[in-house]
Amino acid sequence: MTPDRLTETPLWDPARHADRRPRLLARNAITRAVRDWFSRRDFVEVETAGLQVSPGNEAHLHAFATEALGADGAARTLYLHTSPEFACKKLLAAGETALFSLGKVWRNRERGPLHHPEFTMLEWYRARAPYEQLMQDCADLVALAAETAGTRRFHWRGVEADPFVAPERLTVAEAFDRHAGVDLMRTITASGETDRDTLAGEARRVGERVADDDTWADIFSKLIVARVEPRLGVGRATILYEYPTAEAALARRTEHDPRVAERFELYACGVELANAFGELTDPAEQRGRFELEMDEKARVHGERYPLDEDLLAALAHMPPAAGAALGLDRLALLATGGTHVEDVLWSPVPQ
Repeated sequence: MTPDRLTETPLWDPARHADRRPRLLARNAITRAVRDWFSRRDFVEVETAGLQVSPGNEAHLHAFATEALGADGAARTLYLHTSPEFACKKLLAAGETALFSLGKVWRNRERGPLHHPEFTMLEWYRARAPYEQLMQDCADLVALAAETAGTRRFHWRGVEADPFVAPERLTVAEAFDRHAGVDLMRTITASGETDRDTLAGEARRVGERVADDDTWADIFSKLIVARVEPRLGVGRATILYEYPTAEAALARRTEHDPRVAERFELYACGVELANAFGELTDPAEQRGRFELEMDEKARVHGERYPLDEDLLAALAHMPPAAGAALGLDRLALLATGGTHVEDVLWSPVPQ
């Protein structure tokens, strides 16, 4: 949160609340419309437990840990989930075929105009559906939010996008070439292994600073954040798809190229709104990818989270599926013309 927001009139002040209330009511309307959208398509809404054995196993996601005491007083570490993903996949293994969750998730070390430590995530899954179906779902939900809020254009920091126009579809390789001037695929071997030194050379060539201890993933992140993301979703939404397999720990590889995976992200006005996968269901491969992610987390952040063995067991019984996670707060923010994510939160976490 910026210093000026720390000194603002408190949220409970009646005058300030009156200023905020129209956006908050619009958020409520968007939430109702989203639930209705899924209900009309025969999705089942599920409520998953916020406390989990593992909060997720991605290297740069940070969780809130807590201590659960049993009846005998014995302590056990549990985590507030960073996504309902693991629980939803277990429900797919149990036999659900079309489900969605709309609820709170928690991510530590995150606070700013587009980040909040507690936020609302919309997550949905379609069994036996191609992940391209979720691209259309995302386009429909963006238009639905705009229509519900009564806006024709999304705005964010001087950038506009028409929420009613079909999103542009751009592969990650195409985006790196167009916006960063980098041949990304030249840095990935035919089997999907990454070449750090080649990507470092590409990054330096286009003027990006590279540290001696930066990994391929570090350099990829620097390039995409600085040179690609700000140029996505301009004029209309962008679907950025076919991420390198090394950047898609939970997604299956594409059939036509093992270097890339069935992962896409949705952007509008340079703001990331959603992240989706053709889901990986091979338990052994998933375990290996989780372990690599936790090794990286230990290297960079000095900690690691346990693996959810129950999830890995369930994957063997889970049908082929596609799943997506969308930040409802960000969607409401763009649909209502706010300037900070807390403009659309009824009760932000105290600073």
